[in-house]
Amino acid sequence: MEDFIKALETEFRKNTNSKIALEQKAYLRNQFEFFGLKTPVRRKTQKVFLEKKHLPPKKELEQIVKTLWLKPEREYHYFAQELTQKYLKQLEEKDIELFEFMITNQSWWDTVDMIAVKAVGSYFKTFPDKRNEIVEKWLASGNMWLKRTSILFQLHYKEDLDKEFLSYVINSLLGSNEFFINKAIGWILRHYSRTNPEWVIDFAENTELHKLSQKEALRLLKT
Repeated sequence: MEDFIKALETEFRKNTNSKIALEQKAYLRNQFEFFGLKTPVRRKTQKVFLEKKHLPPKKELEQIVKTLWLKPEREYHYFAQELTQKYLKQLEEKDIELFEFMITNQSWWDTVDMIAVKAVGSYFKTFPDKRNEIVEKWLASGNMWLKRTSILFQLHYKEDLDKEFLSYVINSLLGSNEFFINKAIGWILRHYSRTNPEWVIDFAENTELHKLSQKEALRLLKT
């Protein structure tokens, strides 16, 4: 595991671009450090580490992800979440603890949204009986990013989206003035409007949504 991380660090450092790093840092409000690897460069650099023949055993995933997640450079966090996706067919019940760690540490939309949609979305399809208990805990947690995840995990469910559950989650969060919550509500409704426009229109017209959520929800439906 240590060799895997050390080799990744060596490759990232070889491609450091300080000018781009400053731009990337500013874009995310100076919350994170960067090596300055634009996405195509980073993905090319890390490609070999994500090849099946080089993937660490699943039992090492949690420690690798947490080690990378606590490093200051954002590229490590991007790599860690993409590494996690390689193991989604091997999900275990306890993996939700790792996803929660990723959501609640080094938190910002650029990582939380992918974890919510890819990792948590897959987890609740694999363990549907865990959904209600976990989401209830997240809604009561006071953590804005866990609440955002509660909204967004169904983003790519399409016909499998549970309308009643989405309605429950949204209604639990009504009255929030948090931008990232209201934006997420509008985002998932807009996305689902491609699958079920009638339901989205009815829901938006009969729910006291924040103006931002309402605008986003109906963007594809009304001109």
